[in-house]
Amino acid sequence: GGTSTANISTANTSIANTLGGTSTSTAYIPEISKIPKSLTFDLPAGWEAKTTADGRVYYVDHHTKTTTWDHPLKKATEGTGPLPPGWERKTTPDGRPYFLDHNTKSTQWEDPRLQASNKSTAKIQYSRDYKHKIMSFRSTLNKQYSSAACEKVPTCKFYVHRGDIMESSYRQVMKTETHELTAKLYIQFEGERGYDYGGLSREWFHLLSKEMFNPYYGLFEYAAIDNYTLQISPNSALYNQDHLQYFKFIGRVCGLAIYNNMIIDAFFIRPFYKMMLGKKVTFEDMQSVDVEMYNGMKYILDNDPEPLCLNFSVNHTVFGETKEVDLVPNGRNISVTEANKKEYVNLMVKWRFTERVKEQMNAFMKGFGDVISPKLIQVFDERELEYLMGGLAEIDVEDWKKNTLYSEYRPTDDVILWFWKVVSNYDNEMKARLLQFVTGTSKVPMNGFAELQGSQGPRKFSIKQYGAVNSFPRSHTCFNRIDLPRYTQYYQLKEMLTTAIENTEGFSGVD
Repeated sequence: GGTSTANISTANTSIANTLGGTSTSTAYIPEISKIPKSLTFDLPAGWEAKTTADGRVYYVDHHTKTTTWDHPLKKATEGTGPLPPGWERKTTPDGRPYFLDHNTKSTQWEDPRLQASNKSTAKIQYSRDYKHKIMSFRSTLNKQYSSAACEKVPTCKFYVHRGDIMESSYRQVMKTETHELTAKLYIQFEGERGYDYGGLSREWFHLLSKEMFNPYYGLFEYAAIDNYTLQISPNSALYNQDHLQYFKFIGRVCGLAIYNNMIIDAFFIRPFYKMMLGKKVTFEDMQSVDVEMYNGMKYILDNDPEPLCLNFSVNHTVFGETKEVDLVPNGRNISVTEANKKEYVNLMVKWRFTERVKEQMNAFMKGFGDVISPKLIQVFDERELEYLMGGLAEIDVEDWKKNTLYSEYRPTDDVILWFWKVVSNYDNEMKARLLQFVTGTSKVPMNGFAELQGSQGPRKFSIKQYGAVNSFPRSHTCFNRIDLPRYTQYYQLKEMLTTAIENTEGFSGVD
């Protein structure tokens, strides 16, 4: 009498026996037209209603090649309780169920209890269409910069030297007038023959990226969580007295890359992209960048901070010398209490990400604005801005699978097989979004997923069984982990995972 499954590839007699039908040497399967319509309505894509030899209806899931007695929507409504107040279930003359809402005097086919379970999805008024945004952005760029001034300067030509790519490029880019930067880019390497039909420009951006963002120059440093995600060094002035001019130069180069549809071979912490967009950096942003500081601040928020004897200042060590910096005027003499601890945490986040590098970021954006108005990139969010600047690298799914760990799942479980099927069928943009959703960046380490970094060193991508079957997947970027409920169907997993990825901004699925 309970739900049981059988492989569809078995003979009809085997299906009948497995599902409880009469065992016969040949099984007659009635046509679908003879099955009551009330049992065939609202079947999800990939499902089919059939009957055994004795006329009992069963359901075939062509995604998983399994069968079940129960209508696939039955499980979805189990445990959801009665209909909401004011609702009534009715059927059409041909037996199709529908739902009447007496509150609004309206009808619908979908069970309102299923709508309630997905209420958070319905509230998300969000459409992320990166490709259309790119088209609109490019169209606006072309209209804005195809001016007479640009026509008078047919090319923006840079003569650079491979052996001195950083300094030679700096001199060329910084001496160029602003209106010349939006002319057609042309790169000439000194002492080499070659015409730049795009290839030399791409090579220039690639070579220059490796130098500009090399921590050796002291302008950028690796984030606390890994050795490939970059952030501005707050101590850049100690390495280079002209550091602000260099940040302006780097801003110009990044603007040139976007304007010329090229990419920068570097990935930054998410707060960097948010600062480019003028967005506020939040406490939650800290977790994917500095987990040690995040845990400390979270402890303060969750507990009484007074025994810690903190004040509104922070000790900052530079080359062995410790300096005390006030977060507010005379902050070193203001104690952190239960009443003001939220203000303290917000000020710490601001100091950690924006205050220490405000001058550098302003110089960067000044240079960027010499090429592209910052208002034009407002159409993107911080994740899309990362793709725009760094591109979407080809992601090797087989390498990803090979370097994935499982908790309370086995690699042969249906949910895991479905998960990788979904990932394999995603285009490269969606694969990058998934990687970014779980790890905080779409960047794959140079030597593949085996070198993926977590908050405290190397940490592989992992999938853990967690959550109710009607809940969305959750991600833990510090641990490179996705919590994946044990969904019962392929199409359900695909829908829930895709919704979670595309609605991260308004979806409480990342921590």
